[in-house]
Amino acid sequence: MGALTAALIAVAGVALGWITIEIACKPCLDCGRDAIDRSLNPDYDPDEESARVPLKSSNDAAAAAADSPVQKVA
Repeated sequence: MGALTAALIAVAGVALGWITIEIACKPCLDCGRDAIDRSLNPDYDPDEESARVPLKSSNDAAAAAADSPVQKVA
């Protein structure tokens, strides 16, 4: 029974340590994970000028507003 108790205490200690590291180093870990995601993305080209392209440009928003049946009143 002592071995089981020791194993449970060890697992709980590792889990709490992992959570502590995740909370303490969150900004750094998030930045690193984003870099890993970019490097594993086959569509990402590091030679492009802007790595982050918006999903909709302002021209698309203006075109969508013009196509809308509801018009804005200034």
